[in-house]
Amino acid sequence: MSGRRSMAPIMPRSVAAAWLSLGLWLAACILSSAAGAVERSARGELRRVLVLHSFGREFRPWSEYARSIKAGLEQQSRWPLDIQEHTLLTARFNSPGPEAPFVDYLHSLYEGAPPDIVLSIGAPAARFVQRYRQKLFPEIPMVLTVVEQRLVNSLDLTDNDVVVSVHNDFMAVFDNILRVLPGTKSVAMVVGASPLEKFWIDEVKQELRPLGKRVGLIWYSDLAFDEILRRAAKLPPDTVLFWGLMSVDAAGIVYEGDIALRSLHAVANAPIFSYQEPFFGNSTVGGPMQMIGETSRRTVDAVNRILGGEKPASIKYETIEFGTPRYDWHELQRWSISESNLPPGSEIMFRDQGLWETYRWQLLLIAAVILVQTGLISGLLHERRRRQVAEVESRQRLAELAHANRYSAVGELTTSIAHELNQPLGSILTNTETAELMLKGASPDIDEVRQILADIRRDDQRASEVIRRLRSVLKKTPFEIKNLELNDTVREAIGLVAAVADGRRIALTYVPASADLHVKGDSVQLQQVVLNLIINAMDAVADADMRKRDVSVATARAGNQAEIKIADTGPGIASGDLANVFNPFFTTKPQGMGMGLAIAKTIVEAHHGTIGVENQPWGGALFSVRLPIIR
Repeated sequence: MSGRRSMAPIMPRSVAAAWLSLGLWLAACILSSAAGAVERSARGELRRVLVLHSFGREFRPWSEYARSIKAGLEQQSRWPLDIQEHTLLTARFNSPGPEAPFVDYLHSLYEGAPPDIVLSIGAPAARFVQRYRQKLFPEIPMVLTVVEQRLVNSLDLTDNDVVVSVHNDFMAVFDNILRVLPGTKSVAMVVGASPLEKFWIDEVKQELRPLGKRVGLIWYSDLAFDEILRRAAKLPPDTVLFWGLMSVDAAGIVYEGDIALRSLHAVANAPIFSYQEPFFGNSTVGGPMQMIGETSRRTVDAVNRILGGEKPASIKYETIEFGTPRYDWHELQRWSISESNLPPGSEIMFRDQGLWETYRWQLLLIAAVILVQTGLISGLLHERRRRQVAEVESRQRLAELAHANRYSAVGELTTSIAHELNQPLGSILTNTETAELMLKGASPDIDEVRQILADIRRDDQRASEVIRRLRSVLKKTPFEIKNLELNDTVREAIGLVAAVADGRRIALTYVPASADLHVKGDSVQLQQVVLNLIINAMDAVADADMRKRDVSVATARAGNQAEIKIADTGPGIASGDLANVFNPFFTTKPQGMGMGLAIAKTIVEAHHGTIGVENQPWGGALFSVRLPIIR
């Protein structure tokens, strides 16, 4: 029996994939909805908070309290909040109309969905919700905040009410004014003309009655604000301004925010005082005042406790008094108010930071850099001083070594020096004897005697010059830089060895430069260099069995340098020794110490010059010394 194929339709793969995707999406939606439900359950049901403003959302000082309270609720509430705000417009008019339309509006708005709590800001709003409680919110708990204790209607309070009240201590405010500015004689009172502000005029007059004639009060409540500005610009000396409220002026003009206060501050010729923190900063001097923070904290605490199920009747707060006196540093500076006049424990706000506070880290970094640089500079100066001391010591040792080398050189010139001295001394003796014989005659020839005396003087000067040269070479002096004429310096050195050259039958020639060569240096040490090189040249030609024994010395100008060339006709220097001839203790002489040329090189380099040697193509060595010319 053959099998049968199934007759069920086969679903395409693309259709199956589509159904699978749809199923996954539905599952995701279900899971997401479940998660949202869990989250909402964890957070709780939505809570509706009705906020009723006395004058408007932007009317100071109440607007600043409202902002602080709302911020605190949003941060601390355990439930999602729906904050709904309304304004009691009748409070902002000098002659308010009927409130019934506004009551009907609220009734129709919340009849089907009443708020969980009512929060009134300011005394007018508090009195409104108390007056219409039964029609609007008979069972809804209320928090009446930012209400001065004298404006709390205690008879209308119920167990569903929590009051966060404040106390305006006007006597404390005026005591502060008289302490800070002891010379004050009058206070210009800036207060509006709304019903609430008129209430406070009477209260302030009553409370300040103990001041008596100590200070006069000038009331601006019956003036338009433009007139107040004109008068504030021309206040007499020893007068200050007191800022109470300016919601509505006598002309019925409404002032929101702090526009009126800023306008007054711009033209006033006297400091402005107030007891409200919302007006503090860039306008008023300061003093004891109502603080926003404490009032907001208590209000938020009350709302959260009521929403959490706590009975309003169990929530009680003490009336909030003025906080620690606070002062605006800029206003103190503007009106030359001494900080010594402020009450003990006062806080000074908005003080301009000094250079240290503003750029502390930058200054620390700069100081660190300066300290490091100072250390480096000190180290460099110490190193420089050490090097200078070492250089002085080096020059002293060089002078001593050079002096010893000069003694050695002069020792080789003993025969020449003796010959130089014997010749003039012998001539002096001969001429003296001749003159004595002529003077013994009957009629001596005076002219001839005069010539003999002239010869004696010339020979004496010749001997003195030899001794002077010798003393100049042998004297022990520190390294001394002077302006020298190089041709003369070389000529004197050649004069010391001329006799030695003659005695050795060496032709010593000197060709000076055609122009003067002015250099800076020590004449004794430069002559020592020339002497050493000439003696070495004479030794080179004397040791060789050569028919031509010549040593030539020449000076010339080579660019910005003066050059001394000393050449000989000796055998020259072995090519392997050219690089070593100026090294200490290197010598090619059997009895040489190898210090002469090393000392010569040191002396030349101390004069910022160079010394070199090369063999001449026609034979012999050529030493060249170059020194910078003085411009």
